[in-house]
Amino acid sequence: MPDERDDPTTPTDGAGPSARTADLEARAARIVARLREAGHRALFAGGCVRDRLLGRPIADVDIATSARPEEVRRLFRRTIGVGAAFGVIVVIDRPREGEAVHFEVATFRSDGDYGDGRRPDSITFCDDREDALRRDLTVNALFWDPDEGNVIDHVGGVADIEARVIRAVGDPRERFAEDHLRLLRAARFAARLDFELEAETAAAIRELAPKVATVSAERIRDEMTKIITHPSRRRGLELTAELGLLAIVLPEVDALRAGDGARWKQTLGILERLEAKPTETLLWGGLLHELDAKTADAILERLRFSTKARVRAVELVRDAGRFGEARTMSTAALKRFLRRDGFEEHLELHRVDRLAAGAALDDFEHCRDRLAAWRAAPPADGLRPPPLVTGGDLKGWGYPPGPAFKTILTAVEDAQLEGTLRSKDEAEAFVRERMS
Repeated sequence: MPDERDDPTTPTDGAGPSARTADLEARAARIVARLREAGHRALFAGGCVRDRLLGRPIADVDIATSARPEEVRRLFRRTIGVGAAFGVIVVIDRPREGEAVHFEVATFRSDGDYGDGRRPDSITFCDDREDALRRDLTVNALFWDPDEGNVIDHVGGVADIEARVIRAVGDPRERFAEDHLRLLRAARFAARLDFELEAETAAAIRELAPKVATVSAERIRDEMTKIITHPSRRRGLELTAELGLLAIVLPEVDALRAGDGARWKQTLGILERLEAKPTETLLWGGLLHELDAKTADAILERLRFSTKARVRAVELVRDAGRFGEARTMSTAALKRFLRRDGFEEHLELHRVDRLAAGAALDDFEHCRDRLAAWRAAPPADGLRPPPLVTGGDLKGWGYPPGPAFKTILTAVEDAQLEGTLRSKDEAEAFVRERMS
């Protein structure tokens, strides 16, 4: 299995381990104890150890052990063999009260050649030292003994955490050649942890950057999403550009750096000003904001986004200029603009776009205020009043179904949204005046 679960979590601002962290560690310690009772070596492994040393909350605890997958399955009642071929078994801890938690329990292993630049062609079960040497970065290759309360460090990861350095385990070219996604991961970890890339590690990334083109679209999409969903997104994006990775995975965005780089600076400014927890579509809409809608759509399709997410993000790009028309729109047109699904994302993107450009927020404030007022109004005066006329009404009044139905129903709704039609009788009279 590639190293996917050692994601840095959000800092606690010095608050120390959370109650959830303590609960996860206590549950994981019970699994370790069960493995040890059966005569096996077992340790906490990877990102949870790094985050523990950094005083960050822990999202999950992974366990590494000398027990083989079949032995793990024998020792625990509830298991899932999600990566049994790579020595990984998920143990489900389900107490009588409280939520069930999944723990990955992986057998210590060393990896053979990576023929596809993604997964090892073969694995060999080994000890914890050899297991540490096959991992990607030193800060992710640490173990913790919950009984002794000490770190087991075979690769200098503790020193790198203290020095705030991201360093590949062993020869960086070998590590990155094994799994090309690690090129992006190293940049992401440096940004998220606010660490510096060690010189040889950075040089290897620049040299091997073209190799990231061999990574599947889905993995690139997920890794770039992880980069831009974190508050460190600006530095993450700048790092991928400086290291030559962005030119490979998102050449259209990298091209924004050309010339005086004004569009690139605007993109960075938009991303860093987004609200604390923006949605994925809002983030991608912000990242692609300076491109045209057709290009944005091609990028999102290439990265295999779902149709729903792609359409939503492309709408954010396509409709960015409509806010400049808001104060001259008819009431009906403005209501239709404001009531679209996910309009809060459009509003937030426009706000940060104006802030990044140092421009006034007049159009933003107009739309925000009108949206709030209409949402608070009774249905008959709000954004989505109950229709005064339906297609069934038109047929009941003797009109044959046809293309004109859509035109007249839209005209009735326009008048209703404008406030000139307020009853069904008024709407019927309106229709009969316009339809022969």
